[in-house]
Amino acid sequence: MFDAIIVGGGPAGLSAALMLGRARRRVLICDTDQPRNAVSPALHGFLSRDGTAPEDLRRIGREQLRPYETVISRSVEVIDAARESDGFAVTLAGGAHERAHFLLLATGMVDEPPAIPGLLELWGTSVLQCPYCHGWEVRDQPLAIFGRGDDGLYGVLLLLGWSNDLVLCTDGPSGLAGRDRRLLSKQGIPVREERIERVEGKPGRPVRIIFEHGDAVTRRAIFLHAAQRQNSPLAEHLGCTFTDRGTILTDEDGYTGIPGLYAAGDLRQQRQQAIFAATDGALAAIAINTELLGLAG
Repeated sequence: MFDAIIVGGGPAGLSAALMLGRARRRVLICDTDQPRNAVSPALHGFLSRDGTAPEDLRRIGREQLRPYETVISRSVEVIDAARESDGFAVTLAGGAHERAHFLLLATGMVDEPPAIPGLLELWGTSVLQCPYCHGWEVRDQPLAIFGRGDDGLYGVLLLLGWSNDLVLCTDGPSGLAGRDRRLLSKQGIPVREERIERVEGKPGRPVRIIFEHGDAVTRRAIFLHAAQRQNSPLAEHLGCTFTDRGTILTDEDGYTGIPGLYAAGDLRQQRQQAIFAATDGALAAIAINTELLGLAG
């Protein structure tokens, strides 16, 4: 029986495995090697790893787990999990079963960009979500923001830190109040409310936005906040509570309120960046080890 099973091998899962391995805990980490940021050429804002390709960060993380003989890593999907009196039983793809006192979910989220033709093909390269992750690379260049209402306004005001050449595309009525329109007008930011027919371009290159009516515009990149959903059904199956954003509701250490069950990374975080996910995994691991030692309040 393992002390902990970690589902997910991104920054959160790997960081948790490292911390638990250093605490000499028996850990099984399971991952399908299908990271959310696989399409991105590099991750940013991660001290000592700024500009590293996502697959390289995961490779380095796995390599650094090798000295810890109590940590076992498997490339396998966890398809089910159930609470037992002394922990959890998990079912792996292929039918194998494993048990652990604690279960840590680090399976992340799935982005669901708007169903605009051409958008998905450019996701993570010319169509971006996080200015903190990608804004510096397109600084001082013409940018578009897709969004309506408060989301669109916030996206514009945030991006003003990287570029003054902005256009807000709302793909229909903007939902902006009069004062918000005046604010954007004062900043010289046009609002395009025409329906978007499609976007054209190549990954990492300028994007042409084609409207149903009106002139097309070309931008170096498009920023938008995509809808999200849980990458795995395990949290729902185990009875977790969710926020209105679809993330798992936990305390600051990732405890879900279900005995022995923790969550770490994007699936519970509002600020979804690799460095925060890694920190989150470490915090959850320390909380788990504290419980294993019988020191938890």
